[in-house]
Amino acid sequence: MKYRFSMLLLGSMICAPLGVRAETAQDIQQLKQQLADIQKNYQAQIKRLESRIEELENQQRQEQPAPAPVAEQSRPNAFNPAIALTLNARYQSFSHDRGDDIPGFSTAGEAGNGSQGFSLGESELNFQSNIDDLLFGNLTLSLADENGSTSAELEEAWIQTLAMPGDLTLKAGRFFSAITYMNERHSHTDDFADRPLPYRAMLNGRYLDDGLQLRWLAPTDTFLEFGGELLRGAQYPAGGSAHQGLGSWSLFAHAGGDVGLSNSWLAGLSYLSVDARERESGDEDNPDLFSGNSDLVIADLVWKWAPMGNPYRHNAVLQGGLFWRDESGRFRPSAMDWLPYDGRQFGWYAQMAYQFRPNWRIGIRGSGLYADDNGSRFDGTSLDTLGHDPWDVSLMVDWSHSEFSRLRLQYTHDEAQSLSDDRFILQYIVSLGAHGAHQF
Repeated sequence: MKYRFSMLLLGSMICAPLGVRAETAQDIQQLKQQLADIQKNYQAQIKRLESRIEELENQQRQEQPAPAPVAEQSRPNAFNPAIALTLNARYQSFSHDRGDDIPGFSTAGEAGNGSQGFSLGESELNFQSNIDDLLFGNLTLSLADENGSTSAELEEAWIQTLAMPGDLTLKAGRFFSAITYMNERHSHTDDFADRPLPYRAMLNGRYLDDGLQLRWLAPTDTFLEFGGELLRGAQYPAGGSAHQGLGSWSLFAHAGGDVGLSNSWLAGLSYLSVDARERESGDEDNPDLFSGNSDLVIADLVWKWAPMGNPYRHNAVLQGGLFWRDESGRFRPSAMDWLPYDGRQFGWYAQMAYQFRPNWRIGIRGSGLYADDNGSRFDGTSLDTLGHDPWDVSLMVDWSHSEFSRLRLQYTHDEAQSLSDDRFILQYIVSLGAHGAHQF
């Protein structure tokens, strides 16, 4: 009896866990099946809801009226140029008001020193803009003051290519010639209130004309550029638009680079050849006339220094140039007969501008001229050297609150004529609007 009871107890103890295990596995299987059924039902409901939403959106689009067609706007070239107005006014005081002549040189109207007292100087209104992805355009109006009367004239108007093959750039229109470093730059970017004597005597301050300019930038590490110009020949030192409006041409080469981290340089060599036809100089009412060939060679150098390439606190700019001119043809002084003329002229200038602290600069410049003595036949004319070689020296100090404003005081001891002159110039330059960056 006891034996049977013991066996039954032992069997129930063994079978009980097995039953529990079987029941647990069955429950798990049922739960998994329920979860799968729920997921399947949710997916079916989600698909029904998505289909219903799509059906309602389609119905809404069909019920709404179609929007009125918008007229296509034609905007082939939206006019949105960079516009800048540069005011370049001054006050001048001379110890002797001797006129604008430079002995030995037949100069044009911009070679002089201007008038005493307050004047507008030479201000400008500039428009610049990309025309499209291939062309860039520029237009500059000059507002000049001459003896108290203000005149406005078209100074520059040109287009320039942006994507010519072979690193070529073509410019067409009226522009400043690329001969010499300073000639391409507008006067308000100069380090002094006036141009050196060679620029004034041989280029009327700067040479601009109508025509074409082609440049080629060499694919080298060192900056190397070559170019040439074909010009109308209507402006001094040309005149008369000879050869059916092709009376002037030029060639130029520029090279430059860096020396360490603090120095950079740019050198240039240029040649300008013009055929002048009754080129006027001197008195506007009764001018001197020159007809013949004028060839000008110019070599110039610019050196810039800034500690570690940072010009904010200290920097210096040194530049200079040599000018050789050979003219041959006929010269007719006012109220006289034509005279055969063959003369050579030479000019030089050297200058330095040093920023000794932020916003403040000082500068010194010297320039001079030499012309052949053409004999007694030219006594009393503008080509009479009077036995004198013109020269001058200038000192300046200027303060710039920002890149848009500058106040300058300049003193010049002028020996351009036989009677010396001491000139003081107080100048302010301000820019209003967006003005494009200038070259090196």
